[in-house]
Amino acid sequence: MYRRTPSLHPGLMTDMYHPDSAYVSWRTGQNGLTTFDLYTRKAPFGGAYLLVAGLESALEFANTFHYTAEELNFLAHIRDYDSAFLDELANLRFTGEILAVPEGSIVFPNEPILRVTAPFREAILLEAGLLQAIGLSTLIATKASRIVYAANQGQQRRVSEFAFRRAQEPMTVARASYIGGCSSTSLLNAAYEYRLPATGTVPHALIEMYATEKEAFEAVAQAYNRYTLLLDTYDVRRAIHTAIEVGLRSQESLGHTLAAVRLDSGDLVADSNYIREQLDQAGLHYVRILASGDLDEWKIQEILEAGAAIDSFGVGTTLGSGAGSVERGIEGGSLGTVYKETWYVDEEGNEHPKIKIAGEKSTWPGKKEIYRHPEWSKDIVQLASEPRPDSYHRLLKPVMRNGEIIPGSLPPLTEIRELAQYNLTLLPERYRQLTATEPYPVHFSAELQALRKKATHQQLGRTHEDQP
Repeated sequence: MYRRTPSLHPGLMTDMYHPDSAYVSWRTGQNGLTTFDLYTRKAPFGGAYLLVAGLESALEFANTFHYTAEELNFLAHIRDYDSAFLDELANLRFTGEILAVPEGSIVFPNEPILRVTAPFREAILLEAGLLQAIGLSTLIATKASRIVYAANQGQQRRVSEFAFRRAQEPMTVARASYIGGCSSTSLLNAAYEYRLPATGTVPHALIEMYATEKEAFEAVAQAYNRYTLLLDTYDVRRAIHTAIEVGLRSQESLGHTLAAVRLDSGDLVADSNYIREQLDQAGLHYVRILASGDLDEWKIQEILEAGAAIDSFGVGTTLGSGAGSVERGIEGGSLGTVYKETWYVDEEGNEHPKIKIAGEKSTWPGKKEIYRHPEWSKDIVQLASEPRPDSYHRLLKPVMRNGEIIPGSLPPLTEIRELAQYNLTLLPERYRQLTATEPYPVHFSAELQALRKKATHQQLGRTHEDQP
């Protein structure tokens, strides 16, 4: 099970305006049952889809959220909150319900990934933590799935996650990358915590420590039964001949096998083909060629299309940061998830659709469901009160009820990965492409559109009434 590093101050894992908003709500006595949708307005990296991850972290945050005495003292120090409000916060726990698209599922822009219903103050205080948990993991899982897709064009090639040293949140990155299809991680803590395969080669510093490259290669070959040699410390084309010599000798004298050679710089296309030719001529057909060094999905696709003889990849910086591409004008680094109020039930039991009117950022009111055609021809977003479309699959699943995680809602990481890879095989190829030429069709039901129109007219009418 995924366990985040516990926060020493759980109640402070909010933005400043969240307790401020809760205080205004408390002062005016408005704390009705409120529904929020968590979603994103566009798919990342110029693609069409999002691979959902981070639900376990999100539910753990909701389930354990509370204020300690130390945190309440801090809030009293920075804001002149009424002491009775702080007393309420001392006893506050999340008591609502959450519906979510399971980890490993594929969603598209404007589809709710989470639907949260709780008293307003509980729901608003969870906003930032839920956004962070879902947003970062989904960004990285989607990035990983794209990198693996690019690497697997024509044949199956493994992608290892090498992101620790530059990752924004390394454990999250390792977990989400595994969901997205990476075969292993370089981070030992993640390998231990999540039972992931751990992989790594050797650094340039180790090669440089020895007087000659040959001595360095021999030291590595003597140390391990199966080993990888790094070729680009000095001269790649000279190094491969030294590696072959050492590899053949260590196999003969020690029974140790040269499993792979690694390129971390240079002309990956030309050098990899030269290396493959030399290895094959020496009878070392089984030795794999691993490439790394500032790679992303676009660069991997380019070098493979150019004929690079590479068997696997190690990807670090661009994966760990969820980077886009400056050269291609593609944004990255953040998913841009939002958390918007859609429904409110006041203290008298009156129901109110809620909407933000802001052009393309306008929201959809109402408690919603998502249904998918079994052949992935379209999704339908509709009101929860509407009947399920025939043969369509429901995407949102209950995961928390009365503030408690529903048993079975958090499957093992291996099952999440299997679900993710299965769903990626079902996703039609035109939506799997690195650059989407068309969006996946997401339809909003007639009743939902009518509610949005009605809520818009009502809100605009109230706005006009407020004007002098």
